[in-house]
Amino acid sequence: MAADLDLVVRARRAVVGGAEVPAAVGIAAGRIAVVTTYDDAPPAARTVTLEDDEVLLPGLVDTHVHVNEPGRTEWEGFATATRAAAAGGVTTIVDMPLNSVPPTTTVAALEVKRRAAEGQVWADVGFWGGAVPGNRPDLEALHRAGVFGFKCFLLDSGVDEFGHLEPDEFASAMRDCARLGALMIVHAEDGRLLDEAALDGSHYAGFLASRPDEAETAAIGLVIEQARATGGRAHIVHLSAAGAVPALRDARAAGVDVSVETCPHYLTFDAEHIADGATELKCCPPIRDAANLEALWAALAAGDLDFVVSDHSPCTADLKARGGGDFGMAWGGIASVELGLPAVWTAARARSHSPADVVRWMATAPADRVGLSHKGRIAAGADADLVRFAPEEEFVVDVAKLHHRNPISAYAGRRLTGVVRETWLRGRPVGEAPDGKLLRRGER
Repeated sequence: MAADLDLVVRARRAVVGGAEVPAAVGIAAGRIAVVTTYDDAPPAARTVTLEDDEVLLPGLVDTHVHVNEPGRTEWEGFATATRAAAAGGVTTIVDMPLNSVPPTTTVAALEVKRRAAEGQVWADVGFWGGAVPGNRPDLEALHRAGVFGFKCFLLDSGVDEFGHLEPDEFASAMRDCARLGALMIVHAEDGRLLDEAALDGSHYAGFLASRPDEAETAAIGLVIEQARATGGRAHIVHLSAAGAVPALRDARAAGVDVSVETCPHYLTFDAEHIADGATELKCCPPIRDAANLEALWAALAAGDLDFVVSDHSPCTADLKARGGGDFGMAWGGIASVELGLPAVWTAARARSHSPADVVRWMATAPADRVGLSHKGRIAAGADADLVRFAPEEEFVVDVAKLHHRNPISAYAGRRLTGVVRETWLRGRPVGEAPDGKLLRRGER
């Protein structure tokens, strides 16, 4: 086998099996064929040795990316989103069913999206389906067509073409997902508990008050209730309210199949340091206070939060600036797929976490939850998706150098630690050609 290797990557620091060890990774036909010790590297057609200041990571798996093509490609498209992902060490994304037009709520719409992506992706791309009012008859066909599960909202999604589910509709959709064995992923805020009267123009405090913690905790309670009642699989997207963690912990201890993610912005920013008018930091649910941020970090460390993904949700500059810094009018969403790794690593290392922790949160755990067991790990049989990462190198975020379509970032001007120097997709350096694959659940 060793004589047939196309490439060996040697690193004195590599994250393998949940630990940082010296390793040599042998690659053949786009997959990892063998992992040995650094000094036992097998012969290959080519050998690459990482510098002493670099760590070899598996490619990250970001299961929460809004690409928006077709229909809103001026916000973001497959070429720009996946180029940004690869530049940030992300080799696999799963695309959300909105804000594209049409949304991915039928098989026909899924095929429209796949055709739009074909031939222009720099990372591997899977697709979520949508669960919206009226499309229950489409769920089984979408499941058979290979979507990775179904996304739903429990309140207004922000776009007219992707409606939200009322509690009885959500219960029905959960029963369907349980029957199919499909994962339901949920934007969990209770719209009845929002307080639009609290909005106060450019003042962040008003926006935060308009979307209280209770809106998240109440909606998450509904998700837990239905996952328990149906025996279905559920996942909470972009958790911001740490107060929901105890209920999730108790549910999981009782055998309810519910997982939860948070995002880099909730682990980086706090409400006390968001300036009035800084709508580049508007997202829903909102960034909460510093005590909440630390509680999220504690939950992540304890294993109460499963993983960290970007919720890359870009838009055009005029939508972010709509209303001249009015938080009630500006589009809510943070474009961050390229910056998730350095943002999380910057905050993680300050709390004595290791690169192995970050790999678990941003590669292995999200891959496992969506059934991509050949992604997000350095192991024999896995895809040879690898990242050359310099964990001590610092940089200041320059929006003009980012790869996503619109030069807007909540991280603009921020000093971060950790630089992605090279990314390999199935053993080939990203940058030679847009040779990402379009993935279907259950297929390789």
